[in-house]
Amino acid sequence: MNDLASAPHVCGNPVRGLPLPDLAGFAHRWVDADGVRLHAVEGGRPDAPAVVLLAGFPQTWWAWRKVMPDLADRFHVVAIDLPGQGHSERPDISYDTHTVAARVHAAVEALGISAYWLAAHDIGAWVAFSLALEHQSQLRGVALLDAGIPGITLPDAVPTDAERAWKTWHFAFHLVPDLPETLLTGREREYVGWFLRAKSLSPDTFDDAEIERYAASVAAEGGLRASLAYYRDAAESARKNHEALEQQRLTVPVLGISGSHGSIPDMAASLRPWADHTTGVVVPDAGHFIPDEQPAAVAAALAAFITEDEGGEGDEGDEGAEGE
Repeated sequence: MNDLASAPHVCGNPVRGLPLPDLAGFAHRWVDADGVRLHAVEGGRPDAPAVVLLAGFPQTWWAWRKVMPDLADRFHVVAIDLPGQGHSERPDISYDTHTVAARVHAAVEALGISAYWLAAHDIGAWVAFSLALEHQSQLRGVALLDAGIPGITLPDAVPTDAERAWKTWHFAFHLVPDLPETLLTGREREYVGWFLRAKSLSPDTFDDAEIERYAASVAAEGGLRASLAYYRDAAESARKNHEALEQQRLTVPVLGISGSHGSIPDMAASLRPWADHTTGVVVPDAGHFIPDEQPAAVAAALAAFITEDEGGEGDEGDEGAEGE
């Protein structure tokens, strides 16, 4: 698809025992991001606007595999595994989102990208929000998908009524010292499978092979510890978010993408108090895992968001998504 596929890796793969899936037209990269090796998957048009994609728990860059080909004809596309995720290094560091955001931004710069659009889901959106606060001069815009962001859209208390608690109970569980590791080690497949199937509108969204792929990433050395660390450091993420927002608001364009049956009914409304330019899209027939459930609608919403600001018509790709 592009000449990026023939470029050499920047540094070696730190998670060699984990199977590494390929995506046609895209190449694997490992870059040094402030001393942590991060994995990126890169393709599309090198001369076009760059779009960086971040996934959340319990997934990896592979969550974007159905969206990336639809974007590659028009954009320079890079999906990055967060620290502790997929084939990125799993360091014993702080996983507050400002610390992680600095490393993600360093990885993007190491790939030679000076300005970019950012789209992120779940914990990836936690990182993307913090990154947007710190690097607005290099960020063209940010799209955030169905995420309770610490200090921003994440409620202060976990609901206890049965109709809502099943969506957020794990936040408190992940905070408990040691117990999650004791209960989950060796049972990663069952745990990951519950999230993927329970939070999708259709339980058939993820087959057994997909569940095995994500569970293997969590089970790989350091993966479970890192996954839990994002939640355990969420209070610090919230504190740093508010500290940054005392100095500035988000001035870059912000797109909130919600699933019709997701966790956050109106991402745009929850983000609007913190941002100057916010629009929203609700993707029909989607639960929490919107890029897996409705990839064409997600790709269309992102393309419209980018082309509108880039001076294009902004009308392409609205099919399959309802504007707010």
